[in-house]
Amino acid sequence: MKSSESLYYDVRGLRYHVRHWGGDPARRVVLLHGWMDVSASFQFLVDALNGDWDVYAPDWRGYGLTDWGKSDCYWFPDYVADLDVLLERIQPEAPIDLVGHSLGGNVACLYAGVRPPRVRRLANLEGFGMAVTHPGDAPRRYARWLDELHENGGFRPYPDFGALADRLQKSNPRLARPRAEFLAQHWGRQLPDGRVLLRGDPAHKIVYPVLYRYEETRACWQQVTAPVLWMDAAESDTLGRIGLNAEQHAERRSAFGDLRYVTVQNAGHMLHHDQPEEVARQLEAFLLA
Repeated sequence: MKSSESLYYDVRGLRYHVRHWGGDPARRVVLLHGWMDVSASFQFLVDALNGDWDVYAPDWRGYGLTDWGKSDCYWFPDYVADLDVLLERIQPEAPIDLVGHSLGGNVACLYAGVRPPRVRRLANLEGFGMAVTHPGDAPRRYARWLDELHENGGFRPYPDFGALADRLQKSNPRLARPRAEFLAQHWGRQLPDGRVLLRGDPAHKIVYPVLYRYEETRACWQQVTAPVLWMDAAESDTLGRIGLNAEQHAERRSAFGDLRYVTVQNAGHMLHHDQPEEVARQLEAFLLA
């Protein structure tokens, strides 16, 4: 495995952890992980890259080795603001290549529309946006949010890292055991009694109280000037879970002016775990074009 170093930045009052795989600064790229994930999750993808890439991958607030947020729930715009500060630390003077998976892809796409001059190329892995909401959903959503603020009970600990690896493989049967064991060491932390707890703030499980407004998101996407690689997994169930059909999926992709669409075969939502070599091949061809 390619070795990485841990960097720490002061970002909006939080101590932010950024994993750095050193390489050629002319081939600098920032990788953004998804919900309930960590930066080390990109290790297999980084190992599969052929070129000498200079890779930065933050742990989002409340994940991995980054500080937890200072409120009792998390707000999507905070990720966009955190990314703005991080890019000022990583590459302040030139546009940069962004690659985001799932939550990270959604953040990257929003950011690229809000700050078009800051993004050279944009790769979105399984970042479809969220399920459409309607104004009438607001009372139930606020009530659910209030209930979850009272009920949030934390994560269930695992007996050991092996048990966490078992759970990762149950969630993703394609995940090979050595990769599951590697991820378990980074997704979990060991308690004094030997049990293992996820390295994340349980508040991430609390629903966003503010409705997702797709029209606003699309307006941001339409401002993206960077070329976009939109990469999905052939066996992902994410579209179904957020209630999008093929026509709606295509309509979302059409918001971007310069887009290349790729489907990775034999992969689920965690395509950078399932097919890192193919994802790396597609990324390098796109970023070097």
